[in-house]
Amino acid sequence: MPVDPSPAGLAAEPNAAAREQTRRRIIDVAIGLLERKGRDAITTRAVADAAGLQPPALYRLFGDKEGLLDAVAEHGFTRFLAAKHLDPDPNDPIKELRVGWDIAVEFGLANPALYALMYAEPARSTTAFRAGLEHLMERIRRLALTGLLRVEENLAAQIIHATARGAVLTWLSLPEPQRNPALLLALREAMITAVTTQEAAVQEQGPAGAARALRAALPDQNVLSHAEQRLLTEWLDRLSV
Repeated sequence: MPVDPSPAGLAAEPNAAAREQTRRRIIDVAIGLLERKGRDAITTRAVADAAGLQPPALYRLFGDKEGLLDAVAEHGFTRFLAAKHLDPDPNDPIKELRVGWDIAVEFGLANPALYALMYAEPARSTTAFRAGLEHLMERIRRLALTGLLRVEENLAAQIIHATARGAVLTWLSLPEPQRNPALLLALREAMITAVTTQEAAVQEQGPAGAARALRAALPDQNVLSHAEQRLLTEWLDRLSV
């Protein structure tokens, strides 16, 4: 939609601090409307009126309604990341995974409309979303390095996301009398069982232990050709030193 060329629509650009303050106020207003009235209530006119501004101010800051929704989702992911604390050297990476899953679900239950906007549309892959995904992949990588990961790393991330989203959306879809906390516990533990092993597959830290474990298991596999197995054996022998 074109910007209103009238003096009211083209007020002087505020300085950077005032511009950011206005932008934040608009996002807060949009989140308030979203939580109280749902996504359909988020129109440029409704948000501008609630913020005490003219619609052209929104167009200058966000481009259009979709730009505003992207900014709201980005703010949601930023809030979510602020609630997470990643231990750089956890004593129990499986416990850390449980805690992270619980934080994600609790955020969704506390902010249902915002959560739906953030996660129901895969296209809203914001900077903060990607940062959150990187944090998750770091957790998963630590599980892999300790030999506790049961599945491939990307599949593990998909299982964790799917169970957390499913837990939130299922819980919110139920009438309050039917909301049983045992559902959330069961889904979390199903995720843990699907993603992790109870004992480390490799007891020794680092690539050498993993290489020796894989080298020992090679004779029992029939997926690789003889040439492929011989080449992989050579590589694993080098890593095992």
